[in-house]
Amino acid sequence: MRPLTEEETRVMFEKIAKYIGENLQLLVDRPDGTYCFRLHNDRVYYVSEKILKLAANISGDKLVSLGTCFGKFTKTHKFRLHITALDYLAPYAKGFGVAAKSTQDCRKVDPMAIVVFHQADIGEYVRHEETLT
Repeated sequence: MRPLTEEETRVMFEKIAKYIGENLQLLVDRPDGTYCFRLHNDRVYYVSEKILKLAANISGDKLVSLGTCFGKFTKTHKFRLHITALDYLAPYAKGFGVAAKSTQDCRKVDPMAIVVFHQADIGEYVRHEETLT
C-alpha cells in the first residue's frame, strides 16, 4: 500500500470532481478525522489515518483490502469509480431529475404517466446547478 503519485492523484481527483465539484476537499478533511487515499493492487482505497497507522504492521502481500474501495486504475491509467464510493459522494452531490408534475399530481396519476422527464446522474445536476430551474 502506497500513497498516490502526483499523476494518479490528478486523474482521480478530476474524475471525482465531475460528480461533486468543489466539495472534494470535504472528503479529506472530515469532522470525524483525517482521511486519505492509498493505492494497493491498482485499486484506490479511502481510509482513515488512524486505521492506516494500525495497518502499517501488516505486510503488503498479506493485505487484501483496507478502508473503502473508491475505484481502480485501468491498464491505460484511466480511473474508474466503483459503486462502493457512492455512499461517500452522495452527500456532497444534490438532485436527481426534473419533476414533470407536482407532488399532489403524482399521487393521483395513472401508472403510465410521466412524472420525471429528465433523469440525470448526480454529477450532472451539480455541474449545471446554476442553470437549472
